[in-house]
Amino acid sequence: MNQLKNDTFLRALMRQPTDYTPVWMMRQAGRYLPEYRESRKNAGSFLQLCKSPDFATEVTLQPLDRYPLLDASILFSDILTVPDAMGLGLYFAEGEGPKFERTLCEETDIRKLTVPDMASLQYVFDAVSQIRNALDGRVPLIGFSGSPWTLATYMVEGKGGTDFLTIKKMAYARPDLLHRILDITAQAVTAYLNAQIAAGAQAVMIFDSWGGALAHHAYREFSLQYMEKIVAGLTRENEGRIVPRIVFTKGGGLWLEAQAGIGADALGLDWTVDIGEARKRVGDRVALQGNLDPAVLLSTPEAIEKEVAGILASYGHGHGHVFNLGHGITQWTPPANAEAMLAAVRTHSSQYHA
Repeated sequence: MNQLKNDTFLRALMRQPTDYTPVWMMRQAGRYLPEYRESRKNAGSFLQLCKSPDFATEVTLQPLDRYPLLDASILFSDILTVPDAMGLGLYFAEGEGPKFERTLCEETDIRKLTVPDMASLQYVFDAVSQIRNALDGRVPLIGFSGSPWTLATYMVEGKGGTDFLTIKKMAYARPDLLHRILDITAQAVTAYLNAQIAAGAQAVMIFDSWGGALAHHAYREFSLQYMEKIVAGLTRENEGRIVPRIVFTKGGGLWLEAQAGIGADALGLDWTVDIGEARKRVGDRVALQGNLDPAVLLSTPEAIEKEVAGILASYGHGHGHVFNLGHGITQWTPPANAEAMLAAVRTHSSQYHA
């Protein structure tokens, strides 16, 4: 693999000295970019975009070509590739988001659930390798997966954006069934992320998008402990370098101390948490990633700069901060506003690294 020219992001995740605060954006390749919309049209559908290594490479690189100040790339894929490989029949209804043809509600189906053959996800690993070659060492490549709990919500409910009543009923009435789904899924996610690392991913991130929907004790039982198992099973070093692990629970600010104890190198923060307070709470155990409200990017360059400066000031001096949004960039973001955010991070962050 090619020599990495900019490793600021990886060093920040390991809480090593950097000259400035590195930055990338969740969903940085996406619908807010006209070039992405063109690629999706050419691909024919979102799933075809994901399942073609050529298209996945093309859209992964688009934000890097537009924004030279980005310090990392992230594999273009979808969190639902794993349950799709489990045979649940992923499809995308126009204007409604992802759905599954089959759900895991019957005990017989849950008992039959198995870890999928990673060969069925080879298109993802081929994309990772192709993206790494195309990057030519510009910036590191992040691989990712959904968390077991988040994947299970789709597998049981059949779609996203629900009130989670079906899966929560299972959690309380038949926790044994939900634990089986989560255990198999955790094994699958571990194998999936390790295959991404072997293909060239230089950091990995677990997206626990729906962990914040759980009750206090239920979060630890049904989400956090399975992310801990995955972290423990991940390849620690590849290409002579540590592979950092990031864990992100949206709505998870209540549980930062517990998250910091599972062995991850960094925690993602949503915008509901003050990053300076979060830093005090977790101490020097992990780096922190975040946490601008994506809606700020719908405002003005002046407002964006003010909010960016505030987050950097709140984190303060020292290392271990990766600037990001508190969730994915929205499709209505003007591309020039994303550029304004990146410029503000670079302008204001160097003073905290002197």
